Amino acid sequence: MSLPVSSDPGAGAARPSVARRLEEAAGQLAVLVGYEARKLAHDPTELLLRAVQPALWLVVFGSVFSVLHAIPTGSVSYLQFLTPGILAQSVLFIAIFYGIASIRERELGIITKFLVSPAPRTVLVAGRGLSASLRGLSQATVVILLAVGLSVPLSLSLPALLGVVVAIVLGSALFSTLSMIIASLVRTQEKFLGIGQLVTMPLFFASNAIYPLSIMPSWLRPVALANPLTYLVDALRILLLPHASSLFPLGVDLGVLVGVTVLLTFVCAALYPRMAQ
Repeated sequence: MSLPVSSDPGAGAARPSVARRLEEAAGQLAVLVGYEARKLAHDPTELLLRAVQPALWLVVFGSVFSVLHAIPTGSVSYLQFLTPGILAQSVLFIAIFYGIASIRERELGIITKFLVSPAPRTVLVAGRGLSASLRGLSQATVVILLAVGLSVPLSLSLPALLGVVVAIVLGSALFSTLSMIIASLVRTQEKFLGIGQLVTMPLFFASNAIYPLSIMPSWLRPVALANPLTYLVDALRILLLPHASSLFPLGVDLGVLVGVTVLLTFVCAALYPRMAQ
């Protein structure tokens, strides 16, 4: 259904058109997120299995290095320092393999159905990115509950938790979009898994997730500063550990995440038709 057009094409007609497009895009995003929510509700096993890894990092790795005092973390304990890093790691690991679902959907013909729908490709990509945040938020809940169980002092005020939700949504969207770009370039799940491992480990270890940038070799620091995971970790530390030192203001961290996510969304939208081939 088309909206009536004003006699002045430069004024009145533009506003309803933009409002209508935004309304349609919001509805299409809601449908895609609802689709992912139904998938998770039908089979939550993956989320439970993926909760094991952050638990091991916090309980084993974090506890051991807290005793050793081998890594300088300023005014906070190593377990405090590590918790936002493991939270970001969980978001990365669960989002980066989101492309496997895209490969399966291509084999089932679901991607083709998405492409022939009236939704623009940018909305399709953004919707899948937002859908991935459901998994990221579930992992965040697990990590925060584990940290509370380990008596890790965290700032859990409402503003801090709302900020954590925003950061996780952005991080999930960013890394899941990167994952879909990879999925659009490879044909099989086996190749995707190989490339996924090749991407995730450098992203994780070339970041400030488990050690500060100050102890990195000089050649690695520029790599870490170009790594979007560094900005996600820094944002989570600011929110959860207000007395810990940070690399950048929160606005800079979130701005970088937004900018990279938007860039990757347009790249993925251009490559999205390849997924149906």
